[in-house]
Amino acid sequence: MSNSDITSVLVANRGEIARRVFATCRRSGVGTVAVFSDPDADSPHIADADAAVRLPGAVPADTYLRADAIIAAAKASGADSIHPGYGFLSENADFAQAVQAAGLTWIGPPAKAIELMGSKVESKRIMAEAGVPVLAELDPDAVTEADLPVLVKASAGGGGRGMRVVRDLSKLSHEIDAARREAQSAFGDPTVFCERYLETGRHIEVQVMADQHGTVWAVGERECSIQRRHQKVVEEAPSPLVERLPAMRAKLFEAARLAAGAIEYQGAGTVEFLADEQGDFFFLEMNTRLQVEHPVTECTTGLDLVELQLQIAGGAELPAEPPAFRGHSIEVRLYAEDPAHGWRPQSGTVERIEIPGNVAEFEILDRTGVRLDSGVEDGSVVSVFYDPMLAKVISYAPTRAQAAQVLASALTRTRLHGLQTNRDLLVNVLRHPAFLAGDTDTAFFDTHGLDVLSRPLADATAESLSALAAALADAAANRAVAPVVGGLPSGWRNLPSQPQIKRYSGIHGDHDIRYLLTRSGMRAEDFEDVSLISSAPDRVVLDLAGVRRQFDVSNYGDVVCIDSPLGPVTLTAVPRFVDPATSVAEGSLLAPMPGAVIRLGAAQGDLVEVGQPILWLEAMKMEHTVKAPTSGVLAELPVVVGQQVDVGSVLAVVEVPASNEARAEGERA
Repeated sequence: MSNSDITSVLVANRGEIARRVFATCRRSGVGTVAVFSDPDADSPHIADADAAVRLPGAVPADTYLRADAIIAAAKASGADSIHPGYGFLSENADFAQAVQAAGLTWIGPPAKAIELMGSKVESKRIMAEAGVPVLAELDPDAVTEADLPVLVKASAGGGGRGMRVVRDLSKLSHEIDAARREAQSAFGDPTVFCERYLETGRHIEVQVMADQHGTVWAVGERECSIQRRHQKVVEEAPSPLVERLPAMRAKLFEAARLAAGAIEYQGAGTVEFLADEQGDFFFLEMNTRLQVEHPVTECTTGLDLVELQLQIAGGAELPAEPPAFRGHSIEVRLYAEDPAHGWRPQSGTVERIEIPGNVAEFEILDRTGVRLDSGVEDGSVVSVFYDPMLAKVISYAPTRAQAAQVLASALTRTRLHGLQTNRDLLVNVLRHPAFLAGDTDTAFFDTHGLDVLSRPLADATAESLSALAAALADAAANRAVAPVVGGLPSGWRNLPSQPQIKRYSGIHGDHDIRYLLTRSGMRAEDFEDVSLISSAPDRVVLDLAGVRRQFDVSNYGDVVCIDSPLGPVTLTAVPRFVDPATSVAEGSLLAPMPGAVIRLGAAQGDLVEVGQPILWLEAMKMEHTVKAPTSGVLAELPVVVGQQVDVGSVLAVVEVPASNEARAEGERA
């Protein structure tokens, strides 16, 4: 097979997926062109390309969703083809047509196939006629109590945006409106529909690859059942369910080939199904693009799916059968978000991201190991304009148990500084007995408790020891820069003095570290059987009851990150004196994330109840509700619709009337 007709590829995307396509292009001797918005001006994907073209603006509608600007960038840079990646315009039939009309090679399926599968309503009709089992569509205006629960879905796009579960008929209209707004923002199409919602099930998908000569491969299946907000978090190949029910695989592959054949598909695509524990399955949708989770298929087949896309776009013919799959691969999506607080997205600077050891970047693994597909590096900024996914971390091993163990270990050892992430949640999932037993379904987080699964890897004792290490590293840093007078460092005492005190705040509470460094060693209050072996500004070695532990310490202003075998810890140094100007009025509602105010639920002066929505923020293409923390009067509302706010900004102040306070005090008495 050959892609000799393609000499230079513009990737109409950003971040990790652009870097992934560029990696294959380099291996194939194909030139590369990047496009970038203003917030992405320093993105690593620009440095990976041979050339880059600016798309002026910040929001997707002005940049990565501008088909005309992207085609103009291809022409200006000399690219002869466009790869859409995933998201943005990757499933836009008009864009595919425009690319070809401009005389460029479209590295994707035919525009007609995209159009047919782009409407989830139309795609279900086509699949039903082709003999693929489907869940019936429901008219939103005709849903009754008997139909509940239902799932509201955007007809265009995916990734969980424009998707809502409704269990109360009175809330259906509100949720449909919210889904339409999200769909319009993410995909430029507000069309939504409803279908019966299955509380539990398995999300199984089949990777297909089809050439221009009629050959259709079912390359292998993946299971993507562990999800948050209907977005996949953990993906693996092969599926544990299908491995348990081997007769199911042939039926899945046949259904996937029928689906691709029904629309004369070409290129890489994914047919997604919802399955039950007995092996019955229903068509959900067909993604007419490369999937986020494609690396697990690559690692279990040895195929470079992007290389196949290039070859098929150049007219190459596939062999009659795909290669057999081998071993097991698991992928997790590392997000900048706080799972324990409503999956709250984070933004800011990634100070450090490093997986110790021999990690392959964008490579197909053929032996036990870890692969990293990332769109960020040390110093990258996660903006409010795009999805908060930092990276995909993928393991490969001969068995599923080994793949889970290797991946959990790699994540635990990852040095990830600067932003709160879902790393601890991912490790807890990979080590959970139910996951290891293959008992994974779409209700995994509800079944096993998000509060349990999102617990920090480092317990209170580990955090306290890390705080001690941070204090000792800080002292070592001070000694390194202290002036020497008469041969003695500043602050030296020849007699024992008061203990040194350093205060830190962490997930498990505040830590007052009190210690003395003497000729006979370290004496630290509240730390029995702990002795100091060595200390440096970036590394402290402690002896814990005869066992030595190494703590690596990194400082970023008042934030201290400590990595050790006891688990990663992030602490904030507490100043000795607090500036009164930094205090926030009681009852203040602070912005949990940076975003734009899109709707107000109350007005200044209103009486509000605890839990009542005060306003809605849009951040990273998702809506987030900000609710009253207590009942009272909405005394201040200093924001307006359309205003952009930073994390920590005061959005509103709810005051409790004095009469309510007195009544509450009386009830307590």
